[in-house]
Amino acid sequence: MVDVADKLACFQAITGLEDPDLCTEILQAHDWDLQLAISSFSSGNSPEYPSLAGTSGGDASTTVQSNSEFRDVVERPEPTAAGPGLVWKLVTLPISVVSGSLGLISGAIGLGLWAAGGVLSYSFGMIGLGSNSARNGESSARLVSVSAAATEAMDFVADFEREYGSRRPNFVSEGFMDALQRSRNSFKLLFVYLHSPDHPDTPVFCERTLCSEMLSAFVNENFVAWGGNIRASEGFKMSNSLKASRFPFYAVVMPSTNQRIALLQQGEGPKSPEDMLTMLQKVLEESAPVLVAARLDTEERRNNIRLREEQDAAYRAALEADQARERQRREEQERLEREAAEAERKRMEEEEARERAEHEAAEREAALVKMREDKALSLGAEPEKGPNVTQVLVRFPTGERKERRFHSSTTIQTLYDYVDSLGCLDAENYSLVSNFPRVVYGREKLTLSLKEAGLHPQASLFVEIN
Repeated sequence: MVDVADKLACFQAITGLEDPDLCTEILQAHDWDLQLAISSFSSGNSPEYPSLAGTSGGDASTTVQSNSEFRDVVERPEPTAAGPGLVWKLVTLPISVVSGSLGLISGAIGLGLWAAGGVLSYSFGMIGLGSNSARNGESSARLVSVSAAATEAMDFVADFEREYGSRRPNFVSEGFMDALQRSRNSFKLLFVYLHSPDHPDTPVFCERTLCSEMLSAFVNENFVAWGGNIRASEGFKMSNSLKASRFPFYAVVMPSTNQRIALLQQGEGPKSPEDMLTMLQKVLEESAPVLVAARLDTEERRNNIRLREEQDAAYRAALEADQARERQRREEQERLEREAAEAERKRMEEEEARERAEHEAAEREAALVKMREDKALSLGAEPEKGPNVTQVLVRFPTGERKERRFHSSTTIQTLYDYVDSLGCLDAENYSLVSNFPRVVYGREKLTLSLKEAGLHPQASLFVEIN
């Protein structure tokens, strides 16, 4: 019992299947030979497409539950003691033929990689890298899977065109799930063709039926066509999902509600273009009400969404307009308040500056008055005429003339004090100058007496503003 549980756990870890009943059925189908069971999955890690249980040729409308990417394991019949069910006989037989001994080798390699991966995962988990590594690995695996499906589809289209020419159904160069989504978006059925290059009926069917002008034009106009080579991973998995037991194999499927797909029709073996056309026309006629209803439902949903978006946009526009007006009113009020505060601040500053200027002017005026009084007092009384007395005449720029007598020993500085005491000048920087000859009695001559300066017994000077 322990050996059975270990094999079941190992098989689940390697294949990625989570359903223990399904894993038990697969192992029972291989007599609990772990390596042989693993070799059945050597062409892929896990079933990626829904199998259609209970389908057969002719009319069918079976639906199969899947997740959003149609990747989860489908419901299988309960395992019985009589042996494996028919489904897994059909799955394992072609794998055994294709894989052979290579499956045993890949199974052994898978066991080794699984064990090594477990050790590395535990080691990374101990240093805090486990969850990020797992997520990165999952993302990379998904990208590789999508790329591989598209590559296989492009290879199939190129090989088919090279083998049978360009007049053919326009098989899309993308994976099955993308093709299914394309058919959903375009409100068309999906025509599926599974190509078996080794089957003796395949060349005749492709040349005379699939590539006939009448059938290929009808398929291209009314269906989304997808083809897969059963030698490739995706084509092989689709053959398992659709339970293809004979080739050529063709089917018509469509997306259904609640993430289900519906198998509307399938056929196996060669068929004439007329019979194929009759079958496809019948399926198309029977499915037309469903497609029309889906289109109308989608258009109604789109119209409702567009109406809600327009209403939301109108509401947002009105709200934004109200907010803009409120913001503008608030900004205008703030601007007026700032301008009023700025004007008041400037008025206060101007008032303070005016008061300060008046105060400074009054102080300067008082200082000048005091200076004039002090200098007038320092001059003393005007001396009487005499041999040692000098007569000095001072002319101002305004034309005003002032005359006074000074002792000949008086310095030039005394003449400046005399001019300052008169208060006839607003300028503070000036010079006393004689005309003939022109002599400037500047700062360097302030200590000279009138006699030493050549101004005795009389002198005529004028004030020159510097």
